[in-house]
Amino acid sequence: MESKPTPAEAAAALRDAEASRAAIAGGVVTPSWFFTSIAVAISVQIATTAVGLGDGPVWVLVAGLAFFAAVAAAQLVRFRRRNGVWLGGLASRVVLGTGTAASSSYVIALGAAVWAALEEQWWLVVLCALGGGAAYALSGLRWLRGYREQPAARARGESAAWLALCGAAALAGLALLLISA
Repeated sequence: MESKPTPAEAAAALRDAEASRAAIAGGVVTPSWFFTSIAVAISVQIATTAVGLGDGPVWVLVAGLAFFAAVAAAQLVRFRRRNGVWLGGLASRVVLGTGTAASSSYVIALGAAVWAALEEQWWLVVLCALGGGAAYALSGLRWLRGYREQPAARARGESAAWLALCGAAALAGLALLLISA
């Protein structure tokens, strides 16, 4: 039978675990072109959504979503292979944009791009999409830097159930948009 650790042994084990977590966090590296590909995917997704909600065909909107999903999945797989760990915060906050800065910049850029598409200002659609993608990726980079400094505070992302619920709501909204188009 094992005996209970002494308070000193428990404290030493906790210090070792914290040092190990800090070492892992400091060694986390993103794959090449990680943030650039996320920026491009979000830019394409914003532009295609604006075009699809404007006068463009609906399939353009769906193609943009599919492109983002493919890039996001590929980058998460590459991250896991490179680091051997899974960071829930990276998946939700950086790639899916649930962080405040990412979601705010996305909503602003998407709203401006849709307005520009409805006004047939295509150069402005492109500009809004590029700005939104860049801001989204920069917010992810900022999150990663914060994670390296404070891994315990930033390691967790949203729960899978919450993300699934939000995804279902987004798909329902998309379906309503497609039906009404």
